Amino acid sequence: MREGHLPERARLHDASVVRVPQRLLDSWQRSEEYGVPLEDVEPVFTGTYDDESLFFECGREVLTNLHRTLVDEPVSLILTDADGLVLNRLSGDRSLLRSLDAVHLAPGFSYGEREAGTNGLGLALADRAPTVVRADQHYALSLCTYTCAAAPVLDPLTGRVEGAVNLTTWSDTSNDLLLALAQSAAGTTAALMLARSRGQHPRPQPRGEVFRIEKPRPEPGAGTLDGLSAPWAESLARASSGVAEGRVVAAVGEPGSGRATLLAQAQRSVRPGDRILAARAPAPQDIDAWLDLWTPELDKPYTAVILRGVESLPLWAAERLRDLVLAARAHGGGDAARRVGFAITAESFEGIPAPLASLVESLVEVPPLRDRPDDVLPLARHLAHRLRGHEIAFTPAAGRALGNHPWPGNVRALADAVRFAATRADVVDLRHLPPEILSGTSRRLSRIEAFERDEIVRVLSRYGPSMQAAADDLGMSRATLYRKVSQYGIQVPRA
Repeated sequence: MREGHLPERARLHDASVVRVPQRLLDSWQRSEEYGVPLEDVEPVFTGTYDDESLFFECGREVLTNLHRTLVDEPVSLILTDADGLVLNRLSGDRSLLRSLDAVHLAPGFSYGEREAGTNGLGLALADRAPTVVRADQHYALSLCTYTCAAAPVLDPLTGRVEGAVNLTTWSDTSNDLLLALAQSAAGTTAALMLARSRGQHPRPQPRGEVFRIEKPRPEPGAGTLDGLSAPWAESLARASSGVAEGRVVAAVGEPGSGRATLLAQAQRSVRPGDRILAARAPAPQDIDAWLDLWTPELDKPYTAVILRGVESLPLWAAERLRDLVLAARAHGGGDAARRVGFAITAESFEGIPAPLASLVESLVEVPPLRDRPDDVLPLARHLAHRLRGHEIAFTPAAGRALGNHPWPGNVRALADAVRFAATRADVVDLRHLPPEILSGTSRRLSRIEAFERDEIVRVLSRYGPSMQAAADDLGMSRATLYRKVSQYGIQVPRA
């Protein structure tokens, strides 16, 4: 909230502003700046949404089960996407449903903070934290007859906010357990998503990492390697230009594509003597301490900060960080301000929290690895050398397989594949690569299907293009083998 300014909503609040939590005041201030009306909420109607996603499937199942236990209670169970768009709504109380229809808290309408002002689900999504907004704590006066409790749902594999679970009831109804129920439903939804995600492991929550000091050294995807592609070189040149002119640079692109590496490389190419502090957003409970530790660091000259994955920061934290950066740059003044570099990464510019987006002066798009096929083999050799301490060779067949793979996980996935292969041989051939590298299927495979695919890949790696020999070894006809190869998108080794 701006110094010395109270939003109009605060002056209409019945209670003393002193008793209003700062987080709520900040949300009121944002709602006012968004132009949300004070009287009647006017959410945007979209009408279309993804009802086939894993998140929707799991969230609907969890809320349906919870609804069976609350069918006689005056509570509405609501599932929204990451932007606050209402996807599903359940309640056994017809009068509550009619009332919610009147304020458009219904499927197809967006109830994010930007559209509907301060409300439980909008604030939970903005701050990435469980939230209760009671009665007159809402920004729009038409919502003051309700109490809302919401909790964000995080994808257990990526950490990305998928949406929120929201429970809404009348403001005069006992609501002490609402938040606990919302958190439980959100946690159950995330657990169900993980269980149905082919047994992959959840992304560990970041804890305790404030920053790490980057030393000058080649990194995966770095432009220090000779012969990297023109798309990477062009992005690096744009980032270097922004660093040289003292701008705040944002590198956007898919996770694992080398966004932070590109920013570090740009910083090193322009000012090799600077200290680089690379950081990522911590778990929500650690953000206050994390922000406090940045205050002295941002005031130090010859320091550059690279903040990764800023889309995970709640709005209030992004606001505080923006103020810290602006204060540090103003305090330095003149040339010194340019030596306090600040750069961020995100999947897209739209995903950058608005307070930090306002700082961005130079935007650089980092192309995914599938758009840089000429980089794959040089990067694989570089990664293998770093892993084993000496050069590792790749046969032409292995090189072709790596180059033909779409790399949905980008350089991070390539590093995993190289680690798998380079620990098995000094000369990597097809049989040393992970089976999924030779398979182009994008659908989920059952355990039996995955086993069958892996066995076919293993046998084909042994017999090369001889489909008859491979079919005999597998105990199936040549026609069946061709059908299976097509079904799993397997690359058949060339002679």
